[in-house]
Amino acid sequence: MGPLKNEKEEQSIILISDDEAESTLGSSVLLVDSLEKSALEEQKSEVVVDEESELVVTFCKQAKVMPHARYDCTSHPFERAESETCSPLGSNAEVCSQCYCYICDKLASECQSWTRPSLCHCNAHHKSRFWKEQRALALAGVLAMFNLELTDIDADLRHGGDLLIKFTQELSVEYNKYLAGERRDSRPQECFCLPKLPPGKCSVCRSRSTEVVYRYSAVFALVSRFLNQAEKESPKAAAVMFLGAAKEIAGHKDPALSWQNLRLPESLKIAVPCLLQRITTKLQRMLVLCDFPKGLYEKFVSFFQYISLPCHCFGFSNSLNVVPWDHVSLTTVLRGQNLTGQRTQKGRKTFLWEALPVIEARVERLLGRKSYKEVVRYLRAVKCSDTNGLRDLRDKIPFYLCKAGDFLDAAHSLLFPVSSLACCTACRITHHHFEVYLKIFRTGSVPAGNDILDCGLWTAAGPPLKDGVLMKQALKLLYSSALLYRNPKCWSSLIMVLGSSSQLESNGHLQPLSLQEPPPDFQKAVLAVSGGLLEELKARVSVSFCPAIFSSPLHHEACLILAVQAVQQMLFCDLPYLTSFLEIALAFGNNFWALRLLLDHLCCDEHILHGTVTLILRDLSLQKAPMLKLWQSLGPQYVGEFLCLFLTCRHKKMQSIGLCALSIITENLQGCPWAKHLSNFFHNAGLRNLPLGSTAQQEISNFMNIFEQQ
Repeated sequence: MGPLKNEKEEQSIILISDDEAESTLGSSVLLVDSLEKSALEEQKSEVVVDEESELVVTFCKQAKVMPHARYDCTSHPFERAESETCSPLGSNAEVCSQCYCYICDKLASECQSWTRPSLCHCNAHHKSRFWKEQRALALAGVLAMFNLELTDIDADLRHGGDLLIKFTQELSVEYNKYLAGERRDSRPQECFCLPKLPPGKCSVCRSRSTEVVYRYSAVFALVSRFLNQAEKESPKAAAVMFLGAAKEIAGHKDPALSWQNLRLPESLKIAVPCLLQRITTKLQRMLVLCDFPKGLYEKFVSFFQYISLPCHCFGFSNSLNVVPWDHVSLTTVLRGQNLTGQRTQKGRKTFLWEALPVIEARVERLLGRKSYKEVVRYLRAVKCSDTNGLRDLRDKIPFYLCKAGDFLDAAHSLLFPVSSLACCTACRITHHHFEVYLKIFRTGSVPAGNDILDCGLWTAAGPPLKDGVLMKQALKLLYSSALLYRNPKCWSSLIMVLGSSSQLESNGHLQPLSLQEPPPDFQKAVLAVSGGLLEELKARVSVSFCPAIFSSPLHHEACLILAVQAVQQMLFCDLPYLTSFLEIALAFGNNFWALRLLLDHLCCDEHILHGTVTLILRDLSLQKAPMLKLWQSLGPQYVGEFLCLFLTCRHKKMQSIGLCALSIITENLQGCPWAKHLSNFFHNAGLRNLPLGSTAQQEISNFMNIFEQQ
């Protein structure tokens, strides 16, 4: 009920019904005529009940006339027609002070089209389908072209529509400038025809010099700025802006009558596809990542499908036909009910085929939910025309399996391709990936993020692989890729991981183990079976590790001995390709017995020995500062053990490595505060009394004398 007036001014009462459809008069107000005033006054204390409208009147006062649509005005009669727009019907043009325009939704006195021919908003009413559509168009504005209901339009959509209107106005100005073109320099141009004529005399060259050039650069820049702005808006507003921009530029025409040698962004036929590529890529991602209401989603897609694309943009016709998340082809794949993505409908085979931006967006969303198994199922089943892009995504499948705790499947996925048209992932992983995978398999922990090279925290994902299985998979990886096999960092990673605990620190650092040297008989037994195992692994046949050795209490030591044998074979076959060896030697850590075993094997071949020593000496000469820093952190005990290993070697060439390292320390005594402790280590080890040869004996004595004379 409206505001109350003074009782002396009472003339009528306006009762506003909640439901126009149920109103007795079919209008938005119900009047109680003032002639009935006396009867009402007599019953002020009584309750009046209108049974049809379920309205209860307990007290009546004169009401102020509320704003109302023109067709509901009680002061002026209204004539209805379905779609009369030529002129006002009857007294429809007459209004009271509270009459509102049904179309504009503002006071009739402010409506610019109230009586304008071909518009005539004064004739509008809510019983006409035509006038309802006109009202929706007026209230929705530019959003009406998306076929949105008024109930669909919220603040975000309206904001996007407002920005789109402003853009189309600016775009119209720039496009008209483009259509006007610009003339080339009118000065006589040099003739390039045969026979060559003087400048200005050739009609062909003269016509070219006066040709109008149409440069799309300004339009391209304006659209690009608008798309940049759209990317910063809310999803609904951005979608409206992207779709509206696509519709506008799709209608642009190139007015040039002949071919013009223009490039991006000057050429319309190059610039428009470039802009549409950007627009469709963004929209594809939004349709996957943004939870648009189903009706709005369908209207966005339908709007794009009805855009009339020029011939140079036909490739974008079906770019927004994105499979919704609840589609059966997708849901069965994600649940593991369909492993291939292939379905048969009415005797016809269909596949789950999607554009690369859509695949990337789906993977991004699934990873955000930590649905790693669903990511793997999807990437294995989906197909894409961009085979290289899909291959790069599939290369991450082993890591996603690790995140799900399925390490054995992850190891197999590294070696076996998803598609027969591509090679295995192992062919493309780097030594960094190789090391991380070994740490994952060894410890059962994974990086906390969704990238294998994340440097953050690590978390437990499942039970680690057994040593024998880890060793088998690691060697298969090395043998499957020449880049990995010839990379010393991969071999040092393998040795370092095998010599570490299965307990991983939260920062991703391994805890090194100091393994006791196993009995000679055990070493011989491992070496006896190692040759055959390595050959079988190279041949990619099914291999069974001897459980008596690799499942024994000395399984750590057995795997390390097998790694020594594999390194030896690598040196014998691929030494010329090796760029370093010092890092392999350092990877053994405190397990000097294993390093000694390797060096003893290398000494059996003069050529291999010479090449290995040359590599180590070159490494030491090029990395003096890093080595001193490393030795500072490892301490004199480790340095002493490391140098003694080479200095006491029976082969003189191996001794040269220890002497080189000793000379580096001697030259940098000020930076080696632990050098005196190293001298004490040499004294306790009795190096002066060992038959090391004159040169080695002299260098060691000189080093120890430095500290004994202090």
